[in-house]
Amino acid sequence: MSRVLDTILTDLKAEGDQLWSTVAGLDEKVWRTPTPAEGWDVATQVAHLLWTDEVAVVAATDKVAWDEVVVAAMKDPNGFVDQGAREIARLAPKALLARWGAAREQLAHTLRDYPQGERIPWFGPPMSPPSMATARFMETWAHALDVYDALGVTFEPTDRIRHVAHLGVRTRDFAFVTNELEPPGEEFRVELTAPSGERWAWGPEDAEQRVIGPGLGFCLLVTQRINRTDADLMAEGEDADTWLDIAQCFAGPPGEGRAPR
Repeated sequence: MSRVLDTILTDLKAEGDQLWSTVAGLDEKVWRTPTPAEGWDVATQVAHLLWTDEVAVVAATDKVAWDEVVVAAMKDPNGFVDQGAREIARLAPKALLARWGAAREQLAHTLRDYPQGERIPWFGPPMSPPSMATARFMETWAHALDVYDALGVTFEPTDRIRHVAHLGVRTRDFAFVTNELEPPGEEFRVELTAPSGERWAWGPEDAEQRVIGPGLGFCLLVTQRINRTDADLMAEGEDADTWLDIAQCFAGPPGEGRAPR
């Protein structure tokens, strides 16, 4: 196993543990608290993470079962994932948490043991184990934010969110394509300030198109947990400005985003 994968999995566990400690022990009524995602309560948010962890394991270990998942998804591409989350969300909280705990452990074990150099089939392009772990970190972090918001819990950002920032940069072209726009031909320069004050940077230093600002704001924006007007990010160049309007690091059709605070 690579050091990169080990780091991501360690951070993924820490992020999942933080959400776990927040919801464990809550009574069932609180689990039904609505979150900022329309139609999703706390249980649905956790159930979505559970569902995706389980499906990722299936994709990596069972071709026949994975093919069945793909066929089912093709029948309802826009509602398939949400339906899976809503079905699991009907479980009692203890049963949901127990199943999620098992799924988290199995996913980490599967990614650590996956043949080096091979890619895991997925709903979009196949993913390497580090890429899959990064995507799972992003979703765990983003959906946890919705839970914290619903419960009135203050979260402290950590430099673990660099995984989200990296994914946000890497999915620039996807954001353009999913919005039926031609991706820019040149690289952008992205300069972000980590929660610790560390400086993160991607792209050539002399790039004409630039995005500069706080790493937390960028991560909230690319996961569409914040409106651009609240992100405190600066764009230099027309294409960079457009990107911040449509940024999206998660799969699927263009998200609706969030209203300004």
